[in-house]
This record gives sequence, C-alpha cells and structure tokens, in this order.
Amino acid sequence: MLQKIIYNLDIALEAIRLNKMRSFLTSLGIIFGVASVIAMLAIGRGAQEEVLSQMKLLGTNNVIIEPVIRQVEEDVSNQSRIAQEQNKYSPGLTLEDMYSIKEQIPQVAYVSPEIIYETSFIRSGRMRTGKLVGVNQLYFRINNFILDQGSTFTELQIEDAEPVCVIGSEVKTKFFAGQNPLGKKIKAGNVWLTVVGVLEERELSSESIQNLGIRNYNLDIFVPATTALLRYKNRALVTGQEIQQAAAQRSNNNQNSESSQGQAPNYHQIDKMIVQVSDTRYSVPIADIISRMLQRRHNSVVDFEVIVPELLLQQERRTQEIFNIVLLCIASISLIVGGIGIMNIMLASVVERYREIGVRRAVGAYKQDIQLQFLTEALAISITGGVIGTLLGIAFSYVIELTAGIVTIVSLTSIIISFGVAMGIGVIFGYFPAQRAAEQDPVHALRHE
Repeated sequence: MLQKIIYNLDIALEAIRLNKMRSFLTSLGIIFGVASVIAMLAIGRGAQEEVLSQMKLLGTNNVIIEPVIRQVEEDVSNQSRIAQEQNKYSPGLTLEDMYSIKEQIPQVAYVSPEIIYETSFIRSGRMRTGKLVGVNQLYFRINNFILDQGSTFTELQIEDAEPVCVIGSEVKTKFFAGQNPLGKKIKAGNVWLTVVGVLEERELSSESIQNLGIRNYNLDIFVPATTALLRYKNRALVTGQEIQQAAAQRSNNNQNSESSQGQAPNYHQIDKMIVQVSDTRYSVPIADIISRMLQRRHNSVVDFEVIVPELLLQQERRTQEIFNIVLLCIASISLIVGGIGIMNIMLASVVERYREIGVRRAVGAYKQDIQLQFLTEALAISITGGVIGTLLGIAFSYVIELTAGIVTIVSLTSIIISFGVAMGIGVIFGYFPAQRAAEQDPVHALRHE
C-alpha cells in the first residue's frame, strides 16, 4: 500500500513538473486563501491579546470615578426647580469621598486616589515636563504595577507627607542613566524628592493610550497623596464662595451663548478615584451605589463620572469578535474559490489525459489507482499552495503590523489550521475530478485523440 502511495505521488509530482504554469495558477487560489486566513487569524489573535492587556491595565474588577469639571445638573422639567438647582454647588471629588466609599461599602477591597499635577522634573541639568501623581500605597497593587527596584511608600512616609517618590522606567532612563536611583533626589516643581522605588516598564500600545485614555505611566513620578496636597496645590482649600461664584459664572455663560462656554476651574481635590471590588460580579451594582452616594454627598450635583472598565472591554470584545468572524468568512471564501479552481483545472486535466488513463488501465491499474493518482495530484497542489500561502500570510501579518500599527500575532495553531484546511480543500474539490477519471472506460480512453 505504501509503495502504491509513493508511486502515485511520484506520478502526481511528475504531472505538476510537466505543467508548472498550470499548476501554479491552479494553486493561486489556495495560496491567497491560506495567506488570508493566517493574516486574519493573526489580526484576531493580536486584537484578543490587546483586549487582555487592556483588561490588565484597567482591571476587570475596578470602578473608576473621574471628575467632570463643568458641573452637570440633573434633568428636571420644572423651570423654578432649575433655578434652585443652579444655586447648588459641590465640593468636588475629595479624599473624604474616598474614605466614605471604603467604609460604607463592604465589597470594596481597595481604593486609591490620583492627584495629578503637570510640572517640570529637573536633575543634573536635565529637564522635562511630566505628571506628578499623588497616590496611596494601594495604588500600585490596584493597577498591577511591578517594582523593578526599591519599595513603595510606608505608612509613616504617608502620614508625615515626606518628600519621597516612586519613578517610572522612562524617568529613570532620562535622569538616572547608568545609575542606581534609589536614595537620590530629583526636583519636581519646587520640591526635591527622594527616590525610594522604580517601576518596571509597562508596555502600552498607541491604541490603548488613544482608545482607553490611558496615559504613559512610564513617564510619571508618584508621590504620597498627602505629600501632593501638602507640598503642592490642594484644590479643596478653595472656599465655598469661590465655588458659588464659578457656578454662577458658568450659568451666565450658558444663558448668554453656547459658544461662550469657557473651561471652568478645577475645584476637585482629586483627579481620579480607583475602586477595586472584591469580585467582578459586584462591579456594576457597586458602581451604581457609588454614583448615588456621591450625588448625595455633592448636593445632587453630578460633577463626576463613574466608569466600569469591564463593560467597556466587554463591548470592545464583542465588536472585535464580530470583526474577526467577518474577516474569517472573507478568507474562507478565498479558500473555497481556490478549491473551485482546483476542481476546474483537474476536470480539464482529466479530459486532456484520457489516453494516459486508458494506458494505465490497460496495463492493470484499477479504478482506485486512477482515483488515488488524481487525488494525490490535487493534494500535492494544495500542499504546495499551503506552504507558499503560509509564508505569504506570515509576511502579510508583519507588513500589516508595521504599516497599519495593528498588533498581529501569528500562532502555530493558526498555521496548522490553515494548512489543514488547505489539504481538506484539495481532497474535497479533487474528489469529483478523480472519480470522473476513475470511471472512464479504458477502451474509449485509448481511442481518444
């Protein structure tokens, strides 16, 4: 049996060698079909990894509260009620809000603020602008940061508002190239800070930064929130009268002209609050509880936004899955078209090789031998097309990643699947021509001119 297979394979390869151009044109459909499948699967796998990395960055069990600088009143139909609401003001997001959430909601595991200042970093004659971020010691755990050197803040450093900091990897590269930064100082604004830790580099794609609003943490310097409020500006110290005046000014701007809206001053003490719940199942209901709690604490002024990253990522995943299915359908159509091309060429080949079939039958070949010969030929064309298509698909994937900026990941599984589908297409679409060749009457085949 093995000898028969080898013999038929030799005949099939000989037929391919004698008709190189025809065989190449026959395999073009398989080549581009396999290349398309591999490229599409690479794009889909890359998108999946992108979503997973985004989930890691945002945290599936996190709830994010961000301030809204321009106060937004609740919708009411009564005009007099609107006038009353305009006189209300909110203290903005404060650390007291954070403490209240932690104390009153048992399912909240950790919570951390972000107090962000745009300032300049200076050391040894080098200077660059960046973000100084006030956080607590839980912030690094909530955001899955990994320390490369040193440690995070101690309870004592936070209580005493000490001028210490943890720096991002790019800050280390810029200001401490070739040095151990631990214990050394860097000036942020007007304050000299002592470096106590360095974070590992966090890889971020431009898509994550753009779509999710994630900044490049590698460029940041982190200090205790108490240090940020004591040694830099504490926006919570703005008086209630100033807040009322700002709200009245915004109200006048809205009444005079929509185009005259100016950027209201930021009166929020903190710029972001990250709440980590104990279980992902609680994310949505806790987000609703937090929203109602903050509305009550802020005098019914909705000057904040509660974001559940899990919902955003689920929607993005669903969209990506639909996109992947569409791409795979298009690639599958290419493979089917390639299979139809193989069947057409093989049918034409059967007609051209009637005498060859008659001679083989006359010298003792069985129908199964003729069928196996043409099936082997179709399979050989498919395998050849599959090999070339695989190489072309890998090349396409890298070209797409370089030119379009889309993350692509070519996996061994996708190559095996594509190659297996190509072989299956060869067998399926080569069966009918092989069957027709096997059914030829040897007498009529020998007489065929």
